[in-house]
Amino acid sequence: MARADQIYVLRPLAGIHGVYQHHGIDCGDGTVIHYRKNGDEALVARTSFDTFSWGRPVQLVGHRVADPVEVVMGRAESRLGEQQYDLFFNNCEHFATWCKTGRAESPQLTNFGLPLEQLNRPEFRRLNQASRHTTSPDQALRTFHQAMADIAVAYQAVLTDQQATQAEVESWRRVAYLALQRHREDLARAALHRKWQASQRVETLTAQLGQLVELELNLQRQRDRVDLQD
Repeated sequence: MARADQIYVLRPLAGIHGVYQHHGIDCGDGTVIHYRKNGDEALVARTSFDTFSWGRPVQLVGHRVADPVEVVMGRAESRLGEQQYDLFFNNCEHFATWCKTGRAESPQLTNFGLPLEQLNRPEFRRLNQASRHTTSPDQALRTFHQAMADIAVAYQAVLTDQQATQAEVESWRRVAYLALQRHREDLARAALHRKWQASQRVETLTAQLGQLVELELNLQRQRDRVDLQD
């Protein structure tokens, strides 16, 4: 390991050892820049290697393509003191990978089976805001499980909307039928167009329901995986 290397150490989550990777940037002088818990906050700080490792083995993250050493160090040092930790979008791995490659990515979070693009849905804004104040693995786990309740609320809201829109489809079908009986083809065409628009929305809402079910299943699988290790 050398200056500007991205490194990580396995840390426990909710009392389970070796569950998640804590990432940082090796400064090459016995210090590491990483997101560190500081009281009730988490901030980017330069600490000793021992403080970073907690006495555990430190591993190197390999990158096929990485930026020059000075670029990596400049990025890491530019964010010293930052207090914008976000479990889903700005965690320690996002930070270290961005320093190394310019891309804020977290492969291990993706490997949890959580489709992060779905967390941008309005129904999950509360979850996202809560994650910005997450400062410990235990709090992160509680936030993670809170998503199950958010999914239930979101599913009911989307289902209600889908059922109402499906009723709208049937209503416009009847309007078109009555218009044709009265030889009002102009009104029938307009009604059929509105029926088509409502049908398209039903398809979109149905797809959203499927996404919510998939997200719930993924979260359930993750919870079961952790329970089995407990």
